[in-house]
Amino acid sequence: MITITVKQKEEKNHYIKVEGHAGYADDGFDIVCASVSCICITSINALISIDEECIVYTEDDGFLEVGIMKHDRVIDILVDNMLNLLESLANDYPEYIKILR
Repeated sequence: MITITVKQKEEKNHYIKVEGHAGYADDGFDIVCASVSCICITSINALISIDEECIVYTEDDGFLEVGIMKHDRVIDILVDNMLNLLESLANDYPEYIKILR
């Protein structure tokens, strides 16, 4: 199962951790894991292209940790969009993704 932990500070998202593997299908065929990876990597790349210092992140196999260091309208929209997409995926595949807030 993929567990996504989201922490807020002063009503803004400031920390996101994604860990685990969905186990929906065999490696290389797991559309749930691939979807989570795509959502996260695309969002991180968009954030970095706007401001390289707006986030810090660490990634490894089955692990992603993101600290949101700056907030503005665009950064917050991109982070919220990432979380909304992950939440939609979790609603579609509740046995494979859990979001903790």
